[in-house]
Order: sequence, then C-alpha cells, then structure tokens
Amino acid sequence: MRKCNLGLALVLTCSVLLSGCGAKEGIVSSFNLKESQPKKLQIADLGDAWDTILNNSTKEFIGGHPIDESFLALVTSEYGDSVIEEIASYANFETPDIWYELTGKSIHVLWYEYCKSTGIQSYSLGNTYEIDCDDEVVLDFTGDISFANDVATTEYMDHQINGITDCFSEDLLEEMRSADIMMINNEFAYTTRGAALEGKAYTFRGDPSRVSLLEELGVDIVSVANNHVFDYGETGLKDTLDTLEDAKMPYVGAGRNLEEAKKPVYFIAAGKKIAICSATQIERTLNFTQEATDTLPGVLKCLHPEIFCGVIREAKANSDYVIVIPHWGTEGNANYGEDQINLARSFVEAGADVIIGGHTHCLQTVEYMDNVPIFYSLGNYWFSITGEMPADYHTGLAQIKISKDGQIDAAFIPCEFSSGVTRLLNKNDKAYSDIIDSLNSLSSTAKIDKKGHITKKQ
Repeated sequence: MRKCNLGLALVLTCSVLLSGCGAKEGIVSSFNLKESQPKKLQIADLGDAWDTILNNSTKEFIGGHPIDESFLALVTSEYGDSVIEEIASYANFETPDIWYELTGKSIHVLWYEYCKSTGIQSYSLGNTYEIDCDDEVVLDFTGDISFANDVATTEYMDHQINGITDCFSEDLLEEMRSADIMMINNEFAYTTRGAALEGKAYTFRGDPSRVSLLEELGVDIVSVANNHVFDYGETGLKDTLDTLEDAKMPYVGAGRNLEEAKKPVYFIAAGKKIAICSATQIERTLNFTQEATDTLPGVLKCLHPEIFCGVIREAKANSDYVIVIPHWGTEGNANYGEDQINLARSFVEAGADVIIGGHTHCLQTVEYMDNVPIFYSLGNYWFSITGEMPADYHTGLAQIKISKDGQIDAAFIPCEFSSGVTRLLNKNDKAYSDIIDSLNSLSSTAKIDKKGHITKKQ
C-alpha cells in the first residue's frame, strides 16, 4: 500500500530512534551465517561488544560512519544488550548487513536517525525523505512528461472533465499511485517569465500552477537534468526550482549552482537508504542548456562524467542503494550507442546499482552490466512537442523492487500512448507482446519474460 506521508525529515527528536527500551524478541535469530563467511568473534559482555565495534570493526562494517559510544548507547537502549553483542560478533566482516538483519535498519539508516535525533551538524540531513512502506520497496520510473503550453497533450488535458486523470487509464494511475516511490522526467520549465532561447527549435514551459498535477499522478520525485528545463534561461530554471520547492516536490539534476545541482535525493524506506541522482549528457554538440558551475545556475552534465561519478561515489558511501538517472542517447534511435555504454560503465564502477535513462523519445532496451540493470531509455511517457497530436507510441514503466533480503528485481511494465491517453497494456494485447519482443530482440544480456520480469541471461 502506498505510504501515507512523504515529508522532509527535519524534525529532530530522540523518540525516532528510542521507541523502546528492551531487545526486540526473536530478532537475533533472523541472521544466518554463511559457511563461506569468517568465524564469529567471541563476545564476553556488553562492554566487550562496544570495544569490539569501536576498535575492531572494518570501515565497511560501520558504513564508513564515525560511530562512537553515544551512537552505541542509543542502539543498545533501542534493541537491547543481546542484539548489540550479537552485532559485535560479526565486526570482522566487511558487510554492514548484520545491522539490518538484527535491527530491521541498515547502518546508514541507524546513523541517519542517530544524527537526526542528536542534531549532529557534520552530517547532512537535507534532501532526505522518509517513506512508510512494507518490507518490499517498490519504485516506478517513467520517461518524459510535459505540461507545457500550446502542445497537444496539454490542450487535450485541459478539455477533459477530470483533467490529468483522464489522460491515463485507471489501472495505470493505480500503479503509479501505489508505488512507494514514483519518479518522472520533468521535460519542461515551470515559468511564465523569461524569453525562449534564441535559435532553439523547441522550447517548453508550463504555468507553475500545473505543478499540482504531479501529486495527482502520485509523483514523489522528478528529474530536471534534461535539455528543456533551461529553455527559458536562468529565469525559467530558477522559477522551476522555486515551484518544485514550494510544492515540496524533490528534484535532482539541476540547481542554482553546481553544489545544488550535484545533490542526490535520499529516501528512507523499509529500513534501507536509497539514493537517486541524475545528470544529462545532452547536449553533446550544442550548448543551449547551461551547465551549473560554482556561480551559475544550470543542470548537472555528464558528457564528461568525472564530476557526476564523484556524486555517485558519495551517494554510495552514504546509502544502501544508488539509482542513477542519465539523460543521454540519440533522439529517435532505438539502439543505444557506444557513448551510452561507456558512460554506463563509468557509473557502474562508481557504484550505481540501477541505471534508468531517458531522452531518446523512443524506447531503448534493457541490458545488464555486471549485475546492474540498465534501462537505456524509457522514451516518452506522456509527451508531445507541437499542437498536433503525435502518432501512437509504445512506452512503459521501469519498476525496481528491493526485497526485504536486499535483492534488486527489475521489471518493465508495457504501456501505450494513443490520442492523448497513456494506458496500461493487458498481457493479452498484441502491443504488449510486441513491446516485449522488440526489447528482447535488441538486448544481448537481459531477458524480459511475458510478465515483464527481467533477468540476466546466463
């Protein structure tokens, strides 16, 4: 079931972490030691447990965080002596998973809650949102969405009795709204000001009041790392960022300066911390869209990926999972390019767990690089560029599920846009099979089954 509240986690109260005083019954037995793992340490008592964690833990075991006696005191008071002693017995392991197995929260989440409750200033709590959800976290991602003025989809919406909700099939709306985290590519500027960039063929802006449509669709976060958010210059970009912030809508991929543009958004869900970061490769030969610098507003660019890879590495050091959203590729080309492959390799090496791309205005296939699923492009989702309604096109949702045991499962949910409406396809629809078959024919490393579930080819 969808979370009831999504709010910026800024309330600094000790009660978040200290909701109880005793050990949680039965929680220790949930961790099963694998035969290939090192032998557990012998822990004499609680004092020995603390000393072991503080003095003998690997950096990976404590998530790279500077944990101290105060942190251990809070965890002990919440989960009990026996749990912290059991955790300490695994301190010579490189994995921090034992924290999650024994407390239901990863070391990154425990550290975040500790810093939030104690007000530690050295740890950034900004851009972090808490999601209420079940043990499995469901994330849905779409391609391009636009509420721009004077285009066919927006004009169609404005003539519908129920507005934006008449532009998606009922079952698709339910899917979007039921996801724990729903993300779109916001392919236009929210502004009534500024001037269209001179010489650019297509420029898109929509009235800032239309930002409320995001909530109607169940959107939880948007990417603004694209080649249209700057269509109305610095004024349009700043208005867009102001509009999203006023609506309390998280965004990634652009900012009033480089430091802002680099910031990931973090979600705390089911005891895990998930980072989402975004950047654009586009434009590759033109320069309409301004790149953020130390002094200039703009988008975060990754044509040369060094800075963005640094963002991914930092996100990886502070979270359990990193989802990377690149705007890349060649418009109208269903085949991903060597440039995308090279960027994907750099993202994977920097720590990406999932890569979900966009920009091409058509679907590109899914591949695996190592064990990382890559959706090369989701294309258009609900998008048009002129006042003339576009021809029908295939689209869909990329779905990522993170299970209780930490497994990442990927799926593709086929959809179709037709005459102003994007609808969820039924498995018996010919278009459903056509999309799956087409994506499979273009993939060399992934297989999408008839239910949309994606596995790595052996």
